[in-house]
Amino acid sequence: MDRGLIDAFEIKFKSAFRNLKSAILLCALLLALSVPADGQQAAKVTRIGFMGNSPTPEQVRIEVFRQKLRELGWVEGQNIIIEYRWANGRFDLLPELAAELVKLKVEVIFAPASVYVEAARRATATIPIVFAVHGDPIGAGHVASLARPGGNITGLAQMQTELNAKGLELLKEAVPGLRMCCRPLESGDTLA
Repeated sequence: MDRGLIDAFEIKFKSAFRNLKSAILLCALLLALSVPADGQQAAKVTRIGFMGNSPTPEQVRIEVFRQKLRELGWVEGQNIIIEYRWANGRFDLLPELAAELVKLKVEVIFAPASVYVEAARRATATIPIVFAVHGDPIGAGHVASLARPGGNITGLAQMQTELNAKGLELLKEAVPGLRMCCRPLESGDTLA
């Protein structure tokens, strides 16, 4: 065979092979990009409602909340969005704030104390409500029992009414002539 013919064939073969190789790589790349797009669903972003009085005094609680969520694999801005609603001392606004969270279709509402729980309870019977501290969730009608809360409300109970009663007993023993005592409460507290 003629050496010139062989060289020409090699050049054409290499060129065709490069084109074929490029075409295969291009197809593989397109396939890789298109198949997951059809089969893969967008990552779900969970919305959490967070009710509080004011962001300034809540900073420590918020940072602990975020840190614990991160430890569980929930990162704000990636797979969760936290919708904050602040009363700023206006507890009469709590029903509106809770209703806003319900309209946003949050998947859970964090209510730090009983006054927030009551507003959230009135706004929804289906979205889970988690409280951080509650003086008497049974007495306030927020849960059926501590062992089985029922409904959509749960959290940590302090059993404040029992502790207050015991505290008054001890105070009476310590101050035998005591006739009157008061306990300051937040405006709108369900234990008031």
